[in-house]
Amino acid sequence: MAESSERQVTPLQSVPSAAVQPKSVKVNVSTGNGMDIEWKDGHKSHYTFQYLRDACPCAMCDDAREKEGRLPGEPEKQNPGALPMFKPAVKPTETAGVGRYAIRFSWNDQHEAGIYSWEFLREWCPCRECKSLRDAERGGVTQ
Repeated sequence: MAESSERQVTPLQSVPSAAVQPKSVKVNVSTGNGMDIEWKDGHKSHYTFQYLRDACPCAMCDDAREKEGRLPGEPEKQNPGALPMFKPAVKPTETAGVGRYAIRFSWNDQHEAGIYSWEFLREWCPCRECKSLRDAERGGVTQ
């Protein structure tokens, strides 16, 4: 069986390993403000809970995003003409560290399969600077 030699080239491949290690992590469940990470290289990232849920790295969510042509953190596309339905705000009901490499969320929509590695979170940091780097790596395509 032939293995694919294609692999995603990402901006983090040239970033020192300290960039993917958190200095501090604050999950603001009670305020609903999302999660803040200060990385050891000094970069600061803020993730809304909706962004994190839309970025879930589990196989099921990754497959659904791929079929819809979405990147991690991008919301599901609405069907044209569909009426918006009320959904409660996405928030974690539980969070837990996974070793020294990740964090796991149990969401109020009963989903809990995603393990968000520090590398994944840094790679998909939603700040303007990191988004610009990702867009440049993809040839200037903006989402």
